[in-house]
Amino acid sequence: MIDDSLGTTAARASYIAAKQRPEYGDIFRLMFEQSGLCMATLDRALCLREANMDFLAQFDRNPQDSYGRPFLALLHPTVRKSIGRDLALLGAGERDRVGGKIIAVRQDGALLFGELIAVSVVGPGGEVDAVLVVVGRTSRVGKAQAIVQRGVLLTPMDASILEGVAAGMSTGKLAAVLHMSRGGVEYRVTALLRRFKAINRTELASKAYSMGVLNAESWPPTVQSTYVQN
Repeated sequence: MIDDSLGTTAARASYIAAKQRPEYGDIFRLMFEQSGLCMATLDRALCLREANMDFLAQFDRNPQDSYGRPFLALLHPTVRKSIGRDLALLGAGERDRVGGKIIAVRQDGALLFGELIAVSVVGPGGEVDAVLVVVGRTSRVGKAQAIVQRGVLLTPMDASILEGVAAGMSTGKLAAVLHMSRGGVEYRVTALLRRFKAINRTELASKAYSMGVLNAESWPPTVQSTYVQN
């Protein structure tokens, strides 16, 4: 469940940012810089306009290399499509708040797991001027810090199915690519869900990344050879 305090903070900051009087600007700046949360503002093209020190530190970024860069470029490919779709709705004024889980890729190669709340900031003319992003409850998993379970060994077929699931492939697509029946694919996916103690395909992919089973630096997803039976 997404921490609702993130949404409250984001909504309050969005409200303050939309005000024009100087005192509101001071309050927003104080909240932005000293909230203790990772906060950033995006322009309507969803490029990073500004980020506080907490955000830059957690994402292992600096302003020179980050400002003007698409926010989605900071995220892992597995979540870019869904997060991008939600943020685009904010930028178009079709939603005023969205939220979900994210996986970011730090410059040092570590994965950053967290929860995101984003709200639209409306300008004086009534149109969306910016998108405010708040990220909370982050945890980092790096190469040397990964929750590595050497006992996890997958058959080549299960590895291929896990890669397909992480890439967002449907059961029908997996069946066609791997020359299997749909029932056979579902049977193996269910077995993988039990093995990784995941409740759905999204959590399965996330856990596989967090355990180091899936290579965090490749797309399409690939299972590390260490975890595939010879």
